[in-house]
Amino acid sequence: MAPARFLDTSILLYSISRAPDEARKRERAIALLDEGDCGLCVQVLQEFYVQATRQSRPDALSHDIAAGLMRAWLRFPVQDTTVEVMKAALDIKAACGFSYWDSAIMAAAQALGCAELCSEDLSHGQRIGGVRIVNPFR
Repeated sequence: MAPARFLDTSILLYSISRAPDEARKRERAIALLDEGDCGLCVQVLQEFYVQATRQSRPDALSHDIAAGLMRAWLRFPVQDTTVEVMKAALDIKAACGFSYWDSAIMAAAQALGCAELCSEDLSHGQRIGGVRIVNPFR
């Protein structure tokens, strides 16, 4: 059975944030992860690692902690970056004008069969190929 929602990188990053001004978003991100009916893609996990361990990040994670979280999140269905996902991303980019990377995340959500893509970076309520974009922080 397909997961109901696909999580964008920002959701994972908010789940580890220690910034006081992001406390509400952290709680919501953790709640989404705890609900469990989520999907991810390899790209989202890679982006999480790069951003979470970035030296300039005030609350940067060590390699071991970031890798451990990534392994824990493998409990969710994870869409590989395939040639078909790449082609779908190119079509989404051409049709919607998203960045390639946002298009690839949408294509991965479609490939997993998710009904929603949770992201604060895209247009809340917009539907693309049967996937509705939802900003969980609204």
